[in-house]
Amino acid sequence: MKVSQGKGKLTVVGAGPGDVELITLKAIKALKSADAVLYDALVNPELLEYCQENVELLFVGKRKGCYAYQQEEINDLIIQYGKSHGHVVRLKGGDPFIFGRGAEEMDYAAQHGMEVAMVPGLSSSVSVPALQNIPVTKRGYSESFWVITATTKEHKLSNDVLVAAKSDATVVILMGMHKLSKIVDVFKAESKSDIPVAIIQHGTRVEENVGVGTIETIEGIVAEKELGAPAIIVIGNVVQHKIRLAELQQKLKEV
Repeated sequence: MKVSQGKGKLTVVGAGPGDVELITLKAIKALKSADAVLYDALVNPELLEYCQENVELLFVGKRKGCYAYQQEEINDLIIQYGKSHGHVVRLKGGDPFIFGRGAEEMDYAAQHGMEVAMVPGLSSSVSVPALQNIPVTKRGYSESFWVITATTKEHKLSNDVLVAAKSDATVVILMGMHKLSKIVDVFKAESKSDIPVAIIQHGTRVEENVGVGTIETIEGIVAEKELGAPAIIVIGNVVQHKIRLAELQQKLKEV
């Protein structure tokens, strides 16, 4: 691959929510043309099979609060691999522009003279609920939806959760399991104890684990089903769509 002035090219690629079949064709083409791939923890490792045999692979993700590399180190690695290898693919779970820091990495690379490109991915915020038959909007149920990261960089509950709880919109919360008790308290304070909730752990993967309840009951269901991170929390009446479909399908089986 041609690289200008030996500084290389960075392509930030969205890997989708986990199921390898949910990656885009454009993303696969980027992986096939990569000289080096820096990939995150939420990326399905099977996707690396699309790479060339001689590609340099480096895990730079985070697991259970432990960082393989700090963000500043990842930024520097992108520059180093661009100079030494050429085309660097930064493979990130979901969509890199939704709580993925993909834009920051592109900015840094561009400032260091690298060509940059981005391949969007299927965001877990809508695709994971969808595959559980939960639409984030549905006529008569919800006219809009919020997608919120529960934790700020100061490790506090995002103030957006408090604002979203006052609306009738569907609320999709990422990275929220460690703040679940506080989230429950926020919705109870808005007299929404009966609002349906779904928690989907390891969405779209074979180890997927799902719990459905209400704001009042969800913490007990989490304990019963041993739900934990990484998981997506969906709060809103749209969760009833999943419940209703399950009931209808069960009736069909009983006929």
